[in-house]
Amino acid sequence: MTSQQWVAIGFVCASLLHGSATRAQAQAAPKPDPVLRDVLLEQWTDVGQKIIKMAEEFPADKYEFRPTADVRTFADVMRHVAFWNLFVQKTARNEKIDARQNELPKAEYPTKDKIVAALKQTFADATAELKKAQPSPAAKFAGLWVTFTEHSGEHYGQLVVYYRLSGLIPPASRPAS
Repeated sequence: MTSQQWVAIGFVCASLLHGSATRAQAQAAPKPDPVLRDVLLEQWTDVGQKIIKMAEEFPADKYEFRPTADVRTFADVMRHVAFWNLFVQKTARNEKIDARQNELPKAEYPTKDKIVAALKQTFADATAELKKAQPSPAAKFAGLWVTFTEHSGEHYGQLVVYYRLSGLIPPASRPAS
């Protein structure tokens, strides 16, 4: 080999090593910690999407199912969750809402289609308020989201029972396809 060929090979090897080192450094660079708003948003969105999927997939003819006489029907739980989504949205906007209502009125939301639409809308509206928040929201604002993310999580667990007692597998328990 000529000296020019050795120089060319050396140049190629050095370039490859430099490129590998640069990629390794870029891959090794730690991601910055997410801001509080984004952590709240991730958790809120996760449970909200699970509940919406349950509402969409639960059969309409089972919406009045209740495991025992002294608990809400599936439809009542969904109207309840939708109401509290609305409560979160209005509270985040500093608007008043009467918490004693506790669920959307059955007369206005009597069917699966209307309940699912209300659930989706109230979830989207509340989520939009959280997305507009400061990266590090005040403790009172963050507490609102923590409280109602937990509230939705509790109802998600309740709804899993409704699914299982109806002979159905909840969406999040199904194998990935």
